[in-house]
Amino acid sequence: MPEYETIIYDVLTPGIVKIIQNRPFARNALDLQMTYDLNSAFDRAAQDDEIKVIILTGSDPHFSAGHDLRGDGGKKLQEDFSVVGTWTGFENDGAHGRFAREREIYLDMTRRWRDLPKPTIAQVSGKCIAGGLMLAWACDIIIASEDAMFQDPVVVMGVCGVEFFMHPWELGPRKAKEFLFTAEWWTAAEGYRLGMVNHVVPREEIEDFTLTLAKKIAEKPLFALKMTKKAVNQTLDTMGQQIAIDSVFGLHQLCHSHNEKIYGIPIDPAGIPQTDKKDKRSN
Repeated sequence: MPEYETIIYDVLTPGIVKIIQNRPFARNALDLQMTYDLNSAFDRAAQDDEIKVIILTGSDPHFSAGHDLRGDGGKKLQEDFSVVGTWTGFENDGAHGRFAREREIYLDMTRRWRDLPKPTIAQVSGKCIAGGLMLAWACDIIIASEDAMFQDPVVVMGVCGVEFFMHPWELGPRKAKEFLFTAEWWTAAEGYRLGMVNHVVPREEIEDFTLTLAKKIAEKPLFALKMTKKAVNQTLDTMGQQIAIDSVFGLHQLCHSHNEKIYGIPIDPAGIPQTDKKDKRSN
């Protein structure tokens, strides 16, 4: 069985696996290692015919702080991992390298997880920020604890939202604009009101609630579950979701290039916490 540095792969009951992001010292921020660990774990669950439902969560107290802006401290580079996509060219200078890297580890990874042919449930407690939203939005169902909070502050960093740009689809166009323009924290209750969150439950009950829901889903025939997920996702694709996300990814890269020209780094330094200003390759 694969060994993971940054996640826990836990088969709860026959048919159900929980994938736990396990970098609590970094609020479960996604570095390269966790990105590729998650991808390996999702592939493992997808290829196991005994698994019908996948739960994604984070080790306490937070779901995910998003992309780790501190990088990997020089310990791991892109070439240390098996490439999933076909763009490559990660070490090129300028927009070429950044576009390729962010397409590989942010856009295409998240899209793979969104299209995983088995039901996925995001179990969200604590903070879910920027790239963490991408993880939750890639899942089919979101269960949030009452203390869960959601935020996308990347406009403050001079960028037009995260790479997997689901905001209008998850929140509606007007609320998506407010969410991005203000960069304010939104509660689980607000996410539920807007239809982004399926259920809000007390934190002490979220484990049992999520598992109970997963068991109900796991009772259904696997092929029917796969086809039902495909039917819904295919409908969204027909409505233009994937094309829209691809087009906004280009705008995201334009923002990076603008900031590089003005500030010498890919994001506006005004939006960077002081402790995170050493490695600003992406957001």
